[in-house]
Amino acid sequence: MEEVQGVSQPDGKLQDGQGEQLKIKLTSDLVEMELKREKHKRSYGRVLKSTLGALIAVMAAVVLVVVLLLPVLQISGDSMTETLHDGDIVVAIKGSRFETGDVIAFYHGNDILLKRVIACAGQWVDMDTEGNVYVDNVMLDEPYVTDKALGDCNITLPCQVPEGRMFVLGDHRLVSIDSRNDRIGCVEISTTVGKVAFCVWPLSNIGLIN
Repeated sequence: MEEVQGVSQPDGKLQDGQGEQLKIKLTSDLVEMELKREKHKRSYGRVLKSTLGALIAVMAAVVLVVVLLLPVLQISGDSMTETLHDGDIVVAIKGSRFETGDVIAFYHGNDILLKRVIACAGQWVDMDTEGNVYVDNVMLDEPYVTDKALGDCNITLPCQVPEGRMFVLGDHRLVSIDSRNDRIGCVEISTTVGKVAFCVWPLSNIGLIN
């Protein structure tokens, strides 16, 4: 009887031709599986690199925004008590438009000071012996001041704020050195770091600064 290649014999064994075909098929399957694994690894590597690149770009953008637009400052001293305390960490917002009542940070020599804007260019400022503050002859309502005081004042009052400057006071009027003293005087707008808007540390003080 004529034999057909690749058909199993009665004893259950494969013919040589069929065995070779199975070997080739197994080898081919293994190669294909290995190629799929390598392809998957390359694809995963590209996705991982792309994701890491995107994360690095986002982090760099955040750092840039913080450095350029949102300076982080740590309070040193007691001139802004009770609003801010020594050691508090705050965030400022860059800008050059300020209003009465804003807390600002500004450069004074090599230091950065924090005070509250009382009056802007052209306005008249006066204080009485009780520590009440008047802007253009109107007494300010200052809920942020716990204890009013004339403090360390050696300038002539009333005084008019020069162009491009601001009259600033610390909230702790008794100890603060500010525009009442010619060591500080009226602050140039060009020296400002920004408006101090948020307290981020300690946790008990987190929130907007008013």
